[in-house]
Amino acid sequence: MRVLVTGATGFTGGHLARALAARGDTVTALVRAQSPAAGQLSKAGIALAIGDLRDTAALAAATAGVDVVYHIAAMYRQAGLNDEVYRAVNATAVKDIIEAAARGGVRRVVHCSTVGVHGDVEHPPATEDAPLKPGDVYQVTKLEGEELARDAAVRLGIEVTIARPTGIYGPGDRRLLKLFRGVARRRWITLGAGEIYYHLTFIDDLVEGFRLCGTHPAAANRTYILAGGEVTTLNALVALVAEGAGVPVPTRRLPVWPIWMAGAACEAICGPLGIEPPLYRRRVDFFTKSRAFDITRAKTEIGFAPRVGLREGIRRTLDWYRTQGWL
Repeated sequence: MRVLVTGATGFTGGHLARALAARGDTVTALVRAQSPAAGQLSKAGIALAIGDLRDTAALAAATAGVDVVYHIAAMYRQAGLNDEVYRAVNATAVKDIIEAAARGGVRRVVHCSTVGVHGDVEHPPATEDAPLKPGDVYQVTKLEGEELARDAAVRLGIEVTIARPTGIYGPGDRRLLKLFRGVARRRWITLGAGEIYYHLTFIDDLVEGFRLCGTHPAAANRTYILAGGEVTTLNALVALVAEGAGVPVPTRRLPVWPIWMAGAACEAICGPLGIEPPLYRRRVDFFTKSRAFDITRAKTEIGFAPRVGLREGIRRTLDWYRTQGWL
């Protein structure tokens, strides 16, 4: 296969690009500029196409002669950005890359969305047909990106598959580092009861899910939730991390709402100044919103079968953090 991966200098896109290259695919990564991360991609045999997602000429050049595009790049949550920046990357650029792909003869585009488009799951586990209730600008614009992707598929006659991963973790991840490090250093404090559901996806399993979305005939114009095979509570997850780190299970707790109010105040003060707030409301959401999903559709239609259990995935992640000196 000749494939293009966007977002390949990031955690998820980088793992995907290297895994596809290792399988024998001819992989090109769309990157904004030369960087240490781009250099590592080159060493893995991945060609570089220099350009920005918002540059239609760069998209046309990058998608020419490609069989499958894996669109992983996105604007995640950052302080001081207005809504239109998120919309330009997470929505408009989705339409633009699919249009470029269609003109270039690409067979299929796999668009990485997020289970965040479902918001807080009231009746877990949620399927792909669960209500869509995005809760912040990131999730709102990711849902807009999905809508534009489906519209482009119908309008242009190109296959588009949408993948909604759950929380991604594994060697190279930094988003869950605070949890792992907090537990390992015996500094973790749980807000609230900790009995909400949490559903993780190990990076290797997610990469295989993406590959199936790009290659399986049944995946054309379908939407799939990609998640690990185990759902746990936050308390159970913290206990597994403590077990893997060889430390006692944390028992300290604080009430949720005073911390949520403090986060709102930090955002109100720091946001207009473009300063990273020390505390976000969305960080408090980590302790209050249930995340449990049903992957039956991906299993039955495209053979998605997560192989890395939660305990093993946590062990591998902790080992990598140790090698980096982050614990």
